[in-house]
Amino acid sequence: MQDLVPDRRELFRYIEDVVRETLGTYGYREIGLPVIESTHLFQRLVGEATDIVEKEMYTFDDRSGDSITLRPEGTAGCARAALGAGMVFNQVQRLWYSGPMFRYERPQKGRYRQFEQIGVECYGMPGPDVDCELLLMLSRVWKALGIDSMVKLELNSIGSTEARGQFKDALVGYLRGFERELDADSQRRLTTNPMRILDSKDERTQAILVDAPSLEDYLDDASVAHFDAIRAVLDRAQVPYIVNRGIVRGLDYYNKTVFEWTTDALGAQGTVCGGGRYDGLIEELGGRPTPGVGFAMGLDRLAMLVETIGTQPEQAVADVYLESFGAAARGEAMILAESIRGREPALRLVVHCGDGKFKAQLKKADASGARVALILGEDEVARGEVGFKHLRRDLPQESVPAGDVVGKLMAALGAEAN
Repeated sequence: MQDLVPDRRELFRYIEDVVRETLGTYGYREIGLPVIESTHLFQRLVGEATDIVEKEMYTFDDRSGDSITLRPEGTAGCARAALGAGMVFNQVQRLWYSGPMFRYERPQKGRYRQFEQIGVECYGMPGPDVDCELLLMLSRVWKALGIDSMVKLELNSIGSTEARGQFKDALVGYLRGFERELDADSQRRLTTNPMRILDSKDERTQAILVDAPSLEDYLDDASVAHFDAIRAVLDRAQVPYIVNRGIVRGLDYYNKTVFEWTTDALGAQGTVCGGGRYDGLIEELGGRPTPGVGFAMGLDRLAMLVETIGTQPEQAVADVYLESFGAAARGEAMILAESIRGREPALRLVVHCGDGKFKAQLKKADASGARVALILGEDEVARGEVGFKHLRRDLPQESVPAGDVVGKLMAALGAEAN
């Protein structure tokens, strides 16, 4: 797991702000979800034969003996929350959430056991138009972050539950003839989750799969039409994509179109966003049949991409830095700062605390990113004045009556903004 020190946290916040602003322009609303859920929720919806449930969940009994799990993903919890709040029947919802997820995996660059995600879930829209909206919206996010040239969209259709069942039978029948030649994970998945074998990175397994039955040959007409409609919109919008028949997604609830945004810039951890349609999820929870589609993006990997190209703006800690010299001036500085904050609550004002010579305090003022330094010594206190120094403009230092400081500040900061 990782600590998000201030510089790292600011980078994450920058990405979150870009995503939040974009989602808002498309009409998506934020929902808050608990970090801990009933273990049964993930066993039921994610699938007991998936890697997440079998090997990766942080699961333990609470004091009442109930099995609970730190959430490994957000879709199941969001579906539970939306259904419980009566938000899905005969309604359209566009929702998003953010926060930490937890998976017990082997740590490496870009993959942590606690990781940050932003997820989006849509309910009540059966057609391909909302799938297109999600993909076009993500394309806009990548452009806003400046990483659009570093990611590529990969699409697939995995069909209906019935179509996948027929394909699984054919796939297992074929692979049984090569069982001893498959890698260990694929041998295990042959009886638990055979479609995940298509995702195997083992070269020998991939060579065996070359002549395996194709899921494309088993797709139902509705899934094919859905997939073709999405591709047509992406073509018209000039969003490039690759059809990758190996994408099946590792969770049981997906159906029809699935997708991943990937990059070659992060080594093995190449997926930065993934999602797809899950029309049976709400019904599996006991609700009425409700179409659904969504995605999740990993902030850890997006942060690595943003760092690579340096698009994050410099983060200033303060607009104004208030220096003081002498015991009497230090106390007066606190009163002056609160007076300024009372009149301009949004102004970022940092007060120097403790001793320090003029040059040392001025150096800290400059490092804070502030545009103006206010200077208060015992002489200024006696005269009822405040020293006023521009830090980003070549202008002389002035003395300003204490009562005029706020007006002077806002005029100076406004002039610099323009």
